[in-house]
Amino acid sequence: MGTEKAFGTIAVDAMGGDLGPAEVVRAVRMSLDKLENIEGIVLVGNERRLERLIKVGGINEDPRISIYPASQIIGMDEKPIQSLKQKKDSSLVRAIELVKDGKCQAVVSCGNTGSLTACGMLKLRPMMGVERPALATVIPSKDHSFILIDAGANPTAKADHLVHNAILGNHYSKVVLDLQRPRIGLLSIGTEESKGNELTYETNQLLRKLDGPNLNYCGMIEGLQVFENSVDVLVCDGFIGNILLKTCEGLFDMIQNFLKEEINKDPIRLAGAILAQGAFKKVKKRLDPERYAGAPLLGLRGHVLKAHGASNSKYIMSAIRIASQIVHHDLISHALADIEWANQIIRPNEAKALVTS
Repeated sequence: MGTEKAFGTIAVDAMGGDLGPAEVVRAVRMSLDKLENIEGIVLVGNERRLERLIKVGGINEDPRISIYPASQIIGMDEKPIQSLKQKKDSSLVRAIELVKDGKCQAVVSCGNTGSLTACGMLKLRPMMGVERPALATVIPSKDHSFILIDAGANPTAKADHLVHNAILGNHYSKVVLDLQRPRIGLLSIGTEESKGNELTYETNQLLRKLDGPNLNYCGMIEGLQVFENSVDVLVCDGFIGNILLKTCEGLFDMIQNFLKEEINKDPIRLAGAILAQGAFKKVKKRLDPERYAGAPLLGLRGHVLKAHGASNSKYIMSAIRIASQIVHHDLISHALADIEWANQIIRPNEAKALVTS
C-alpha cells in the first residue's frame, strides 16, 4: 500500500477499545507509515503504559507523536451522563477537550458510543442551526457504497433533524465517496408519499422544498431498494438506522456461518469451495468495512469519529485517515452554510427572528 494524504492533528482515545491500547498504538504506527503529510497524533490515556508501548513500537522518537495523560477509562456498559460526571479524567473526555481547546482538529475513539455522543454534545456543542448530531456510516452496496445517517446517535428525531441529516450526509459523501452531486433518499416503508409515518411524511415534504442545486433529493426509498444503487445517502432517524445497521451485520454473519456449515457437510462441496477461494476472497473484500471503519458524529462544532469497540489496528488507522480527510475538506464550514440556507426555508419564522433580534 502506498501513502495517502492526511491532515490535521488527531487526538486518539487510546484506552476505550476492546482490544486495548497496544492495538491503538499499532494503528498509530501504521498511520505514520502510510498516511502522507500527517501533522500529528496525540495518544490520550495512561501515560506510563503508552510511553512503554510507543517505545516497543519504535515510534517514541517520532516528533509527530505525543501523549496526553488521562487516569480513567469509561467502560462500554456505563451510562453516558453518569460516566461523564464520575470520570472527568477519562481518556474519552480528555481527547474531546483537546478538540474543544483547539489543540487537535479531530478525535478518534473506539469507546462507549453513548458517552462519546453525550460528551461531544456537552463539550463541543452542536453547529449553529443544528439541534442533534447524527452518526454517519458507510455501507457496501451492489455497485458502490452509500452513507447511512443516522446510525444511532438520535433515536427520537424530528423532521428538521432528518433534514439536517440529509445535508450533513450530503457533504460527508462528497468527502469520503468523492461524489459531486450525491443522491439523497429517505428511508420509509414504500416509495409512495402516502406511505410511512408522520415523521417520514413531514420530512419528505421539507426535503421536497430543498430539492435543487444544493441538495439532490430523490424521494422515499423502501427496504428492497437499499442495496440496489438507488441513492448515495440514506436518511433516517437513529432508532431505525441502528436497527438497520445491526441487522445487516447480523445477517452477513448468519449467511457466512450457513455457508461454512453447508460446505463442510460434503467433501465435494468442500473441494468446490477450495476452487472458488478467489471468488470468496473478492466478495469478502467488497464487504470489508476496513476502508470506512470510522463513523463521524456529524453536526458538532468539532470533528468526532467513532470506531467500532472491537476495531483492530487497520480499522483504527482507517478512522484516523477519515478524520484527517474531513479536517482537510473543512466539512463543518461547508455543511454550516447549507444548514443556514435550509433553515431559512424550513424554519422561516426562526430565520426572521434572528434577523430582527
